[in-house]
Amino acid sequence: MKVLVATQKPFAKAAVDGIRAIVEKNGHTLALLEKYAEQSDLVAAAADADALIVRSDKVTAEVVETAKNLKIVVRAGAGFDNLDLAACTAHKVVAMNTPGQNSNAVAELALGLMIYMNRNQFTPGTGAELQGKTIGIQAYGNVGRLVGQKAMALGMNVLAFDPYLTADKIEATGAKVAASLEDLYAKSDFVSLHIPATPETKGSIGRNLVSRMPKGACLINTARKEVINEEELMAVLTEREDLRYVADVAPEKAAEFAEKFGKRYFGTPKKMGAETAEANINAGLAAANQICDFFATGNTRFQLNK
Repeated sequence: MKVLVATQKPFAKAAVDGIRAIVEKNGHTLALLEKYAEQSDLVAAAADADALIVRSDKVTAEVVETAKNLKIVVRAGAGFDNLDLAACTAHKVVAMNTPGQNSNAVAELALGLMIYMNRNQFTPGTGAELQGKTIGIQAYGNVGRLVGQKAMALGMNVLAFDPYLTADKIEATGAKVAASLEDLYAKSDFVSLHIPATPETKGSIGRNLVSRMPKGACLINTARKEVINEEELMAVLTEREDLRYVADVAPEKAAEFAEKFGKRYFGTPKKMGAETAEANINAGLAAANQICDFFATGNTRFQLNK
């Protein structure tokens, strides 16, 4: 089988070497498409591929329709809004992600951004400590639990909301359960977002929630920019000069946020959540192993388009 690794933002060499070793050990061949310029390059390269590994690359309906041999595509990472799941399903292509492989990297970044904002973005002036503050975690999956664990180690109070988890599972980690999403925002000095971008969540974080946050609170987004209603968030930040917003996913109106809100806003120059050597390697190797296991045994454990 031909396994294509298509990455505009390439894996580290150690990850590529590891992927190659796994793929070839299992009797398949590896092809690389790195730093490609146009989407058409991906479409052309995938035409004869049996399997596809991508990062944030867009696996569109055109990619899937053109790749007549394609049987599986794996997004090396947790988020999968760059995969056209409907097209994959229509063409009987199994779509997977690699949950958990980038989780620690994202969790560490979320805590780092909190410290950065609480210390005046490392400029002169009196900052504040995290100890004793409350962090509200929206979605308590792999990343959310790690954020909670690290926050507790810093002496923070952890409040979590996840409609897909029972209260006892959340409480078993030492966190308290928010009565509702509104309750989470109203009681948290920091709210850390770990929700995917879905039809239900896109644009869901806006005035109704952010306006409930306590004085001096900070919203942290290491999830997806699409979950934010930018117009409403901008309006609330304008009305509430005590509130802050920090994002690892630059808003569409990043320049306007920076101009209007100064040090109450910060956005990373490029998405950094999974940008660690460890996460890069872990996600790439996991993707290769999942593809080889799928071809060998039919394992679809992390299938997204069931």
